[in-house]
Amino acid sequence: MDIDQLKQDIVTASHVLHQQGIAAAFGHVSARIPGTDTFVFPPRMSPALVRKDNLLVLNVEGDQLSGNGRPNTEFWIHARIYKARPDVQSVCHVHPPNCVILGSLGETIRPLHASGAIFKNNVQVFDPITLIRTRELGDQVAQTLGAHGAMLLRGHGVNVADKDVRRVCVMTLWMEEAANYQLRAMSAGKPRYFTPEELEHMYSQVSPEEVSNRAWDYFSSLIET
Repeated sequence: MDIDQLKQDIVTASHVLHQQGIAAAFGHVSARIPGTDTFVFPPRMSPALVRKDNLLVLNVEGDQLSGNGRPNTEFWIHARIYKARPDVQSVCHVHPPNCVILGSLGETIRPLHASGAIFKNNVQVFDPITLIRTRELGDQVAQTLGAHGAMLLRGHGVNVADKDVRRVCVMTLWMEEAANYQLRAMSAGKPRYFTPEELEHMYSQVSPEEVSNRAWDYFSSLIET
């Protein structure tokens, strides 16, 4: 994928997350420039306002290499996850309300519906109450994420990391959907979460790229970029 398409995917994902109510004035999606320790990252503005011509390039040490304007203050989330995880090609940090509420209850994502199975039982929890504005905190976040693809930051938001912008965007939407269903089930009674066997079975059905691509095609059709 060329850099221009990478930037377009960041713009589209940013607008999708805003349109779906996952990101308002704050939040950010980034993408690694393939084969490098640099990444494309938005400036300090709402995801709704992100455009290809205002994107920045940073490296994993936090240096801004190109672009005008200042990066979002929590760029260390992205920089240090990329540093720790060469396999990760895209990172999203947003503040989905249901995920934040779920985290405030001392819970994490426990799958009970199809799309939620994409996370298995591997959503990590970062407990300190703080914004991630230093290299050291970025390293702690990356360590908490470990080899997994998603995490809750208690009282704050979520991080999702995966192999490309489109999948990260869809997984972020699915994470908020899973939190919504879980909260509703918890308020109605005792949820019947997937057993390990059910989880593995459903994961095999929802994890293929064609599934997330179909979701991306739908959500991206709803916005103009």
